[in-house]
Amino acid sequence: MPLLLTVEEAAEQLGIGRTKTFALISEGHIETVQIGRHRRVPSEALEAYVRRLRKEQAKRRPVAA
Repeated sequence: MPLLLTVEEAAEQLGIGRTKTFALISEGHIETVQIGRHRRVPSEALEAYVRRLRKEQAKRRPVAA
């Protein structure tokens, strides 16, 4: 995977739509970097986002007895 992705490529990697990806970026859930006039998503930012999602969801799951 490239180090930097377009928003469209990031959306594809996450398996979600472009609009939802832009929303996650604007809400600060996914980090981006600016290169000139272009906005790019570091591949590490996607991995960090998924790790946070998994951690948050694990907290909400009831413990099996």
